Amino acid sequence: MDFDQLKTFLEVWRQKSFSRAAEKLRITQPAVSAQIRSLEKEVGERLFDRKGGKVTFTPTGRVFEPFAENALATQRHMLMMVAEQRHSARGEIAISAQESTSLYVLPEVFTEFKRHYPKVGLKIIRAERAHTLEALLNREVDFGVVSLPVKDPRFTCEVIHRDELLLATPKGHPLTMMAKVDPADIVKHSFLLPKQGRQRDVLLNIFRMHEVYPRKVMEVESGELMKRFVIAGLGVGFLPTINIANERASGTVQVVQLDSIRLPRELALIYLKDKPLTRAVNGFLEITRRRVNVAI
Repeated sequence: MDFDQLKTFLEVWRQKSFSRAAEKLRITQPAVSAQIRSLEKEVGERLFDRKGGKVTFTPTGRVFEPFAENALATQRHMLMMVAEQRHSARGEIAISAQESTSLYVLPEVFTEFKRHYPKVGLKIIRAERAHTLEALLNREVDFGVVSLPVKDPRFTCEVIHRDELLLATPKGHPLTMMAKVDPADIVKHSFLLPKQGRQRDVLLNIFRMHEVYPRKVMEVESGELMKRFVIAGLGVGFLPTINIANERASGTVQVVQLDSIRLPRELALIYLKDKPLTRAVNGFLEITRRRVNVAI
């Protein structure tokens, strides 16, 4: 049993056709049939049914498929690591993201990347969404992490994190005592608002839709600063779940549930579609896909 046989087996399954698999693999159809027969002989069971012009898995083929996928994934990882041993990647990768994203979403990615690519520098640039998109288009950075949606077709977007924005208050705030809280209740209290960015626009639109507006607004530069101000009792504000997980656990921050407002958030790793990807950049992509959590 060799890797070429496994690749052919998986391609036949994807294409549901021996002839189309041959075209995809750029070999002859008899060569595809011979590889599958050899594989079936070694396994000791038929892997495909070929009835009525259709190619489907046998029960054995269905059991065999994930093992073939895993074997090829292991091969790819092994080849990448051998290549790294032979030619150490060098240079620098630049990532533009909000401060809170770098603090709460990406640390494990950064740690693993530096372990595998010790000679590649990581340049983390703190920037709001609009500046991140601009830096990507100007080819000043390799990656950006921003909230979706991103509609510009020049970008590839890969979701790396999902959570939601919650109304965070200091411990014992009057809003936490209410059975039901609406936007009209929120605006009666000091409100912390991002100084710029998409989150600010979304929040102001929500208040506008409910025909209310916060009476006492304090603009803040970052989510971290907003969290500190909430803890200090300077106001209430909407913060991502991941930013306040530790503070909720310790009781220094409380969350108010709102029936009329749900603010789900998706963060994506984005990069230019036409930008050549170096080995180190591809490595960063693979590590990010493996390490991040996209479940809400």
